[in-house]
Order: sequence, then structure tokens, then C-alpha cells
Amino acid sequence: MVKIYKSQKEVERDVKDNVLTIDGDVKFECSISISASIKVSGNINALDINTWDINAGNIDVRNINALDINVRNINAGNINAWNIDAWNIDAGNINALDIDARNILYYAFCGVYNSIKCLSIKAKREVHSDPICLDGKLEIKKSEDEVETIKIGDQTYNKQEVEEALKNVKSIQ
Repeated sequence: MVKIYKSQKEVERDVKDNVLTIDGDVKFECSISISASIKVSGNINALDINTWDINAGNIDVRNINALDINVRNINAGNINAWNIDAWNIDAGNINALDIDARNILYYAFCGVYNSIKCLSIKAKREVHSDPICLDGKLEIKKSEDEVETIKIGDQTYNKQEVEEALKNVKSIQ
């Protein structure tokens, strides 16, 4: 049986002790934003999710609209998503359009259409596929402490972002 949430209020009613626990599959027919963990014994099907932690069998967030998962930690068997913006991802397999994360740990396969940006990425097992970016690239970011900055006037900017912006300006000319 699938638990279906149609509104933010329905989700909030089921949060107990800062955890939304669902026994089985769940479908979110609304965008949700909660300061709680999500624990699902089955699959998650949703549009937009903003939360602290997600623990689930599988996460499937592909749908008609552009989709995002903004979360501190994701622990899942398989993740199918358009965009993932997370601190840490621990998954069996990841299939996404874009991933922006601090740390990614995957079991055997991690593939995206556009790009992966992270501080670290590694496989859990010896036999695995290297991360694949079909139309973009894998970018290992520096930690916040290691980021080079440029000061212009009273504003401080990320040096790498300024350089990328300047390349784009030069390519337009």
C-alpha cells in the first residue's frame, strides 16, 4: 500500500519526534519542506523534498517538473533524480541529471547526465564503475577552508566561479 501526501500539512501531522516514518512506499503529490528526518521502508516518489535526512529503500523523484532534493544525508538503495543537492549521499546506485554534494559514497554505479560536484566520491566495493557524466564533468570541489577567493571592492568572490564567468564572457565576444 502506498501512503500519499497531498499537502504540507498532511506531512507535518505525521512527523513524530522529528521523524517522518512511513512503513512501505510513499508518494508526495506536493512539495515538502520539513526540519525532520524521513524514514521509509519502501520507495519515495516526490516532486521537491527539503529535509534533514532521508533513509529509504529507493528514491524516485523524476516527474514532469524540474525536481530537487535538498537534504543533509541521503541513505538509499537506489536514487533516480533530476537534481540532488546534498551534504552526504550514501547509496547503492545513483542515476541523476545533476549532483551537488559534499561527499558521495556509492555501491557500484554513479551516473549523471550533466555534472557531479562534490568534495569526495568513492565506491563502497572493489568491483565498481567509475562515476560517469554524459554531457558534463566530474568536479571535485575544495572544502570551504581551501577555496581561493578574490576580493573586488568590499566583496569577496570564489576565484574558480569568477574564472568560469570570465571564460563565458570571453566566449560570447
